[in-house]
Amino acid sequence: MKGHNKLKLHNNSIIAREKITDYLLKWQPDNDKSRFLGRAGYSLNNWQRLLEDIRRQILPIEAELVRKTAYGDLFEIRGKLVGPNGISLSIVTIWMIENIFQRTKFITLFPDKEG
Repeated sequence: MKGHNKLKLHNNSIIAREKITDYLLKWQPDNDKSRFLGRAGYSLNNWQRLLEDIRRQILPIEAELVRKTAYGDLFEIRGKLVGPNGISLSIVTIWMIENIFQRTKFITLFPDKEG
C-alpha cells in the first residue's frame, strides 16, 4: 500500500511568524539553520519571503505520514526551495495535523541529506 499514507496538506496551513524569525532565520548555537537558508538569500530582513516560499513552493507537494503522536500526526514534505537569489536548497519540512483542532501547522525544516 505504498503511497497510502500520502496526502496534500491544506493550503491554509499555519506557518507561525515566530518559527521563521525566532528560530529558522535566527542564529542558533545548536542545529543552526540560518546559515543554510542564507545560502539561498533568506535573512531576517526578508523573513516574509521564506514564509511565502514555503507556502508556495513546498506546501503543494504531497506530504508523507512520518508518525502518529499523542498531539497529532506528523508529516514530512521533501522538496526544493528556490530562494530570492535563485539558489535551490533541498529541504525536508515537518508538519503536524493536531488531534484536537485538526489544524495543520508547520513545525520545522532542515537540509535534505538525501536530496
